[in-house]
Amino acid sequence: MSEPPSAPEPSASGSSSAGGGGPRFKRPAPLLFEPSEATADREHFFGLESLTDPRETLERATELALAFRAAADRAVEFQATAAAHLADPRRFDRLTDAAIAERADWTEEYARRMVEFGRELLRDRRTE
Repeated sequence: MSEPPSAPEPSASGSSSAGGGGPRFKRPAPLLFEPSEATADREHFFGLESLTDPRETLERATELALAFRAAADRAVEFQATAAAHLADPRRFDRLTDAAIAERADWTEEYARRMVEFGRELLRDRRTE
């Protein structure tokens, strides 16, 4: 499996309430449930194949792309905070960067960066 994309730099991870600007997380467009029998059909994807108006297709496909991007960004932040918790030196069962990398199928360097990113996220949450 290839290495996941780089974790965002903390300064680029969104604005906090102290920094002004918009909210940190935008609510993504709702994802419609994919029935199990429809997911077997490779042409079926959230009903986009049934839309006939290209404007409507573009609008809905864009909503989906933004929702998936927001979900992926949020998932990376959850990965980072979980990695930071697992690497916490106060834990008796603390994991090394190598052990975290193995569990998440990352390189050890990437695990180290994710642990640091997670620590920064946790610090930011405590100060908000």
